[in-house]
Amino acid sequence: MSKLTIITDRALELASQAGNSLRHAVPSADKLLQTGAALGAAKTGGKLAVNFVRRNPAVAVAAGIGVGLLALVAYRKRKRDGATAPIEGKSRRVEARKVGSRASTARKTGTPRKPRSTASRSAET
Repeated sequence: MSKLTIITDRALELASQAGNSLRHAVPSADKLLQTGAALGAAKTGGKLAVNFVRRNPAVAVAAGIGVGLLALVAYRKRKRDGATAPIEGKSRRVEARKVGSRASTARKTGTPRKPRSTASRSAET
């Protein structure tokens, strides 16, 4: 073995050690690479879309109108379904009382009830 092969082997070993330590130090490196690839695809797709709209503006306008109409139909359907849907909430059962139960308690205490006034409240103020 010559000194040149020893040096290159040592350089490769150091590079692999650095790669392993970097991989353990930054566990989200794989996510960063995926994000970069996604950004590149989005950039390329954006360029293609701009070129398509420049060459075919009528198709782009028709597509925009179609998307708007679909959104309107979905909105109206959601609104209609919401109007006919049952109201969600909490309920509590109220037990019925006997009709004469209140009058019997008034008689037991010995104080007669005050008669109701027939005049409206707005006239009193």
